[in-house]
Amino acid sequence: MKLHINWEALGISAALICAIHCALFPLLISSLPLLGISFLSNIYFEAALLLTAILIGGTSLWHGYRRHHHRITPLLSFSAGMGVFILNHIVNQYAYFLVILSTVLITLAYFLNWQYCRQAKHCHAADCNH
Repeated sequence: MKLHINWEALGISAALICAIHCALFPLLISSLPLLGISFLSNIYFEAALLLTAILIGGTSLWHGYRRHHHRITPLLSFSAGMGVFILNHIVNQYAYFLVILSTVLITLAYFLNWQYCRQAKHCHAADCNH
């Protein structure tokens, strides 16, 4: 039996988990000393979450690009969103604006990929594998 992974659903789930983490993190950070939990504020934990989101999201969007629609817009939107999110960790001055902007760009990437995959009835390029 061949294992089939739904990369789009996995990417959307990772983005949702990331969004929940980003929304709840400011609320939890104030209670960390009371709870004795310190791994959530660890830079390595943040980097691991970000790397996981980039790997899963990039794989999901690359799959849609390569096998279905051959449009670069979702990949560019995702890359820009992740770039803005990384910038958010470097420049803390505009944190809320940057988080909102990155969330909009990443969500737009998944929406465009989903829409383009639905519109692709068949492939138009020689590199299609289906």
